Amino acid sequence: MEKEILLKNLGERIREIREKKGITQKQLAHSIDKDQQSIQRLETGKINPSIFYLNEVANGLGIDLELLFNNLKF
Repeated sequence: MEKEILLKNLGERIREIREKKGITQKQLAHSIDKDQQSIQRLETGKINPSIFYLNEVANGLGIDLELLFNNLKF
């Protein structure tokens, strides 16, 4: 799978989880000491996040890191 497609799918997964939990981008960003634009770029697949950043996002969402990758095709 191409890198761009994988990043877009990962971002969509993060957005889906965030919205199901009723968390705004701003709230998530604040909880992990990032800015809203960073979360927006993540959710649109515009950045290639490190595993450490993804772990922070998972913690901010109150989920295990592995759940970010559920149902993603590599």
